[in-house]
Amino acid sequence: MTYEYKLLDVAVSGPVATVTISNPPVNVITLALLAELEALSHALKADPDLTVVVFRSADPDFFLAHFDVAAILQRPTDMPARRDTQIKPYHAMCERYRTMDKVVIAQIEGRVGGGGSEFASSCDMRFGALGHAKVNQMEVGLGILPGGTGTQRLPRLMGRGRALEVILGSDDLDAATAERWGYLNRALQPDDLDAFVDRLARRIASFPPEAVAHAKRSVLNAERLPLEEGLREEAYLFQDTLRFDSAQRLMKRFLERGGQTRLGELRVGDLMMDINDGD
Repeated sequence: MTYEYKLLDVAVSGPVATVTISNPPVNVITLALLAELEALSHALKADPDLTVVVFRSADPDFFLAHFDVAAILQRPTDMPARRDTQIKPYHAMCERYRTMDKVVIAQIEGRVGGGGSEFASSCDMRFGALGHAKVNQMEVGLGILPGGTGTQRLPRLMGRGRALEVILGSDDLDAATAERWGYLNRALQPDDLDAFVDRLARRIASFPPEAVAHAKRSVLNAERLPLEEGLREEAYLFQDTLRFDSAQRLMKRFLERGGQTRLGELRVGDLMMDINDGD
C-alpha cells in the first residue's frame, strides 16, 4: 500500500509505519491536515501488513498543536446548540486510531496541545522528551472546552482531579509530571527518545500480529465492559489465540530454548526476542 500526503510523511519499514507530521509553522490542525489525518486513519486501518504505527513531528518544538482557531470561528452560532445522535467526525477519527488493530504510538518531542493533545491521548501509548515536551489543554482559556475527546479521555488517563487541573488551568504540564500523572507512558531524555520508541515499536512488531491485535482488543474491553463481562471476553480471546499456528510454534520454541528453566526465566525478556527471531 502506498501512502502519499502533503503534510504527513509515511515511511513503512516492514510491519512498522512511521508518520512524520509537518505543517509549519507550529503543526496547527488546519482543515487540510485534518483531512489527511482522517484519510490516513482509514488507510492504516485497512493495511493488513502493519502492526505498529508511530507518530512523530518534523519540528522538535511542536508535536501537534491545537485545532485551527480561525476555522473554529467560522462555525455557525446563529442557532441554539443541539445534541447529535452520532459522534462528531473528529471523535470518530480519534476512535479509529484508538481501536484499530494496530498499536499506535505518539512520540512527543515538543509541545502538544488542544486537539493535538486529544489526538495523542487517543493513541495507545505516549512517550515524551524530558525538559522539552509540554502538554496544554488550553480551550477553557479561550472560553470554550476541549471538544475533541479531551473531557472524556483525560479523566480516564489521569483521574478526575488531575484532568480538571489540566483542563481548567489551561497551563503547561511538563513531561515529568505528565508521566507521573499517567498521560505519558514514560518521559525520557531527548537524546534517548527516538531510539527507545523505535526499539519498542520494532519489538512489538516482531511478535505475531494476531496476538498483538487480540491483546489490544482485550485491553480496550476494560474501558467499555463491566469486569465480569470483560473477563469472559478475555477468556474467549485467549482461547482464540491458542488456535493460531504462530502461538503453537512459539510456545514449543520457548520450551526448547530454555523457557521454564532457571537460566531461561532470568532472561525472559530477551528470550521473547530470541524465539521470535525470523518469524
